[in-house]
Amino acid sequence: MTRIIAGSAGGTTLDVPSAGTRPTSDRVRESLFGALESADLLAGARVADLFAGSGALGLEAASRGAASVDLIEHSAPAVTLIRRNADRVTKAGGFATPLRTHRAAVNTFLRGAGVGAFDLVFLDPPYDLPDAELTETLLALAPRLSPDATVVVERAKRSAAPEWEAAHLAPLRHRVYGDTAMWWGQPRPVSQSR
Repeated sequence: MTRIIAGSAGGTTLDVPSAGTRPTSDRVRESLFGALESADLLAGARVADLFAGSGALGLEAASRGAASVDLIEHSAPAVTLIRRNADRVTKAGGFATPLRTHRAAVNTFLRGAGVGAFDLVFLDPPYDLPDAELTETLLALAPRLSPDATVVVERAKRSAAPEWEAAHLAPLRHRVYGDTAMWWGQPRPVSQSR
């Protein structure tokens, strides 16, 4: 069972797609969001949940005070499920945070007109996504980040670290939770990106 861990919608259960996704475990989300809250990266943040699956990461951010959340997923059945989960979380939390669900390929969405700047981005692609495709997504994402943004990439522990430098981003931290690894990155300061 997947659920919202904390915040105004804490305890709300979420549906997960029957196949094709790998929801982030409650234990990993609890550790991740504890670290994000202690770094004061959630309250008022403009959040993007790329490869959203069930929407659990973005919806957890909404429950904990994000200003807006964009959930991007290519699979039509998963998008239907994300919308249902978003409605459930909104009702349980009693908040008016804009939760926008987009059915699109992630890179197509990021390159689209009208995409704003994000303060916090969750990038949780399928574990078998090739490293080169992850780098391409980071390149498409970089111009969509606010100057103080944080990007969290979730992959299998055995995966190579993201190619932050190729996308003019800088690594922040790396944590391993069982078979799951999380890398944090941020925009490189202007003086370092030349």
